Formats: sequence, C-alpha cells, structure tokens
Amino acid sequence: MARRSFFLSALLILGFAFLYLPILTLVIYSFNANRLVTVWGGWSTKWYVSLFQNEALLTAAWLSLRLALISGLLAATLGTLAGLTLARAGKFFGRRVFSSLLAGPLVLPDVLLGISLLMLFVFLQDFIGWPAERGALTIVLAHATFGLCYVTLVVQARLVGLNTALEEAAMDLGARPLKVLFVITIPLLAPAIAAGFLLAFTLSLDDLVVASFVTGPGATTLPMVVFSAARLGVKPEINALATILISVVTVIVLAVGYLSARQSRRA
Repeated sequence: MARRSFFLSALLILGFAFLYLPILTLVIYSFNANRLVTVWGGWSTKWYVSLFQNEALLTAAWLSLRLALISGLLAATLGTLAGLTLARAGKFFGRRVFSSLLAGPLVLPDVLLGISLLMLFVFLQDFIGWPAERGALTIVLAHATFGLCYVTLVVQARLVGLNTALEEAAMDLGARPLKVLFVITIPLLAPAIAAGFLLAFTLSLDDLVVASFVTGPGATTLPMVVFSAARLGVKPEINALATILISVVTVIVLAVGYLSARQSRRA
C-alpha cells in the first residue's frame, strides 16, 4: 500500500513538473542579463525596462488583452444562454442539431475552423457588405464562436448537478421566472460562468491559427508577434512580457478561486 502511494505521489510530482517547470524556467530567464535567452548571464531586470520601450510588443499585447476580454465576455453571455437552454428547456425541435453545432468547434482542427470563418466573413462582406474589413472585429467574433462552446459545456454541467429546490421555492412564493433567473440561478452559476469566461479568455489570448486567418492589416495579436519573432530567435523582452502575463493571470485565477470558495461556504 505504501509502495503504491509512493508511486502515485511520484507520478503526481512528475506531472506537475512537466506542466510547470517550463513556465518556471521562462520566469527565471526573464531576469537573465544575457541577450541570448538560452545562455545564463546573471540576474538583471533590464529586459523589463526594455519591454516598456518596445512599442510593437506593447501594442500587440494590449490588443490581445482587449480582444480576449471582449470575446470572453461575449462567449460567457452566449454560452450561459446556450447552457441554460440545453439544461432547462427540455426537448425541443432542433435540439440535437443545436448540440451538434455547439460541439463542432470543439473537435474541428483550428486550421479548418479558421478557413471556414474566413470564408464566412468573405461571403458576408460580398453579400451584405459587413464586416467591411477583417481586423479586430472579426477576431472577436471568431474567438467568441469557439469560446462559447467551452462556456456552454461548463455551465450545462453545473446546471445538471444544481439543486432546483431554491428556484422552485421562489416560484412557489410568486417570483417570476426572469427574477428567479437573475436573483437565484445566475448567482448559483457564477463560479461556472467565471470558469467559462477564464477559459474563453485564455483560449483567445493564446490563439494563433484562427486569428491568422480572420485578421487583417493593423490587427496583429501578441501570438502573431511572438511567432514571427521566434523564427528569428526569441527576444528577451518576450520572456519579460510572458512573465507579466503569467503573473496577471495567476492573480485573476486565485481571486476567482477565493471568491468561489467563499460563495460555496456561504451556500
């Protein structure tokens, strides 16, 4: 029994090391004084100073953060509505088709998804003149399209295991369905919605393939800049920027986890 426990603990440690050692290495090398990112030259913060003087990187990072925030909010809103529909609407005409359409972006390769969205935007531009050009708007729509599928899965799973006694009691006491939705159901779903938003936000911030197909001049996201730079050698400023993003995302995840834990204890 002790040997089995030791084996499982070793596997767990190896798994965490595989996931987080590369991130830790990146953070450490962001303080590397050497311009060659693979050669250690001592501790220094000069690349953080240099980062804030690199207008191209900062512009791309700010654009990616804005697009990820907007597409995440849009995906969270639409995904929550879709999850509510699938979990609470019962059987309705086209339910199976609706479920299949939501599952499609989850299993399609990014290349196929990017090409299909590009063809859709080109068709809409030729047919109705909208969107007038490809850029930030088309990236947001594309990211929200596959982001809402993940939000739907998270929200639907939460609703399936949710006790409906509070909602039924509220309606028995005379509350209208819309008030029950906003006063009881949405607060109970808040952890799932927050988790879905963070998932959609991260996927948008990380996406390269789909954005490359649907973007246009003047809308270059951070993954595009990093990918272009990596072909010529990764710059130390990229490590510094990645460390800042990791820190921001970590703080957000910890805050959401703390708030979710507090809400669970109150419930």
